[in-house]
Amino acid sequence: MALQPSLRPLIVAGSADAPHTIDMFLDYVCPFSAKAARTIDTVLRPLFGPGGKYAGKVKIIFRPQVQPWHATSTYVHEAGLAALRSSPENFWAFSLALFNHQEDYFDIPASTLTPLQVREKLAQLASTVIPEGAVDNFSELLKLKGSPNGGTAVTDDLKYTIKFSRQNSIHVSPTVLFDGLVAPEISSSWGEKEWSEFLEKKVTV
Repeated sequence: MALQPSLRPLIVAGSADAPHTIDMFLDYVCPFSAKAARTIDTVLRPLFGPGGKYAGKVKIIFRPQVQPWHATSTYVHEAGLAALRSSPENFWAFSLALFNHQEDYFDIPASTLTPLQVREKLAQLASTVIPEGAVDNFSELLKLKGSPNGGTAVTDDLKYTIKFSRQNSIHVSPTVLFDGLVAPEISSSWGEKEWSEFLEKKVTV
């Protein structure tokens, strides 16, 4: 499916010109999304990357899926987009770090933190995977604008991702599309065996 050019780093596996597309709608504070993200990293990226069985044939687009019933979902997805803007080559590394530390941003652990404290905590996490100079830019992107309700420098990117989900009737994470159609059979519990069987049937190039 289409992707705004400035958000090209959301292609987290495979080459941008691969003819088949897997869209994965994931929420950084959803445990099932975390399982899916780890599978992307350990199973699908090797299959779709250089030398992989489906190199040049399939790509994965990570679609940020804000879920408002998770109190910090907006903040963590802002952080993901700030990482994408400030250090695009490290976007996936930051995403994995955030998935691996998602419990820090669950409702109860984050319940005593102010929004500014949540963003500071996210900047500390970013400092573990992106260069120092990029961390400064990361933090700047998450600063509130001067107007009382103006959001941050990545608010427009956040709006794009939310509008994209809404217009395609994506309600929960993880939701997976293959070549634009929802593939309800795909589970966050899938491993190499299930994905290999699925791709064997679906990849036609």
